Amino acid sequence: MMPTATVLLVFGRGVVADDGGGYRLTDESAARTGTAVAYVRAHAAAFRRDPAARVVFTGGYPHGPAGEPGPPAGFREGELMRALAHDAGLDAYVRSDAETRSRTTLQNLAHTVQDGLLDPAEFTVDRPLGLVSHPWHLPRVRLLAGRVLGLSGPTLRDVPVTGPDPVPARRERAARVACRLGYLGLRTPEALLRRERGLTRAARLLGGGRGFAARRPG
Repeated sequence: MMPTATVLLVFGRGVVADDGGGYRLTDESAARTGTAVAYVRAHAAAFRRDPAARVVFTGGYPHGPAGEPGPPAGFREGELMRALAHDAGLDAYVRSDAETRSRTTLQNLAHTVQDGLLDPAEFTVDRPLGLVSHPWHLPRVRLLAGRVLGLSGPTLRDVPVTGPDPVPARRERAARVACRLGYLGLRTPEALLRRERGLTRAARLLGGGRGFAARRPG
């Protein structure tokens, strides 16, 4: 039997403006939230036994143009996912937190570490870190988790979302290659974030429009 991941990182898939002047989750972000809640319910006993168990929802304004301030506090992606999970009864099983500064998958991971949202948990083969996202996204999440957290293989547990979320395969493969080459040799959140900023600036100077970071779906 595969060990249960009692610490989950949930990666969002965007927020959009609603008709009332506020913001709401995309259907894909809501699906990822629902998958996390379902996983916790299915392993409720394990979550309740582990005092370090938690679910961390990550995301600020991932699909917003670079430079835009994004939604105000209370309407960032991580907060909206956490609120949706609360309404679904997650708090009966486990505590939750929200990382709300990030716009990219790398930032999801790096800011989660910088904000101490995984402390003091340690991850092993018997106590893996759970990654909640769509199947096409998880290979890139694993790649970046290796850079940011130094985790790989069975120390990471995929918790995939079922249901459609079409992303062009070629674009996602290109994103993984860019991550693999662009972050080669870097092992700290700070160094990785500096490199991402540099790559984004370079992409804009070369006429890349929204830049390296913004073009990567997540």
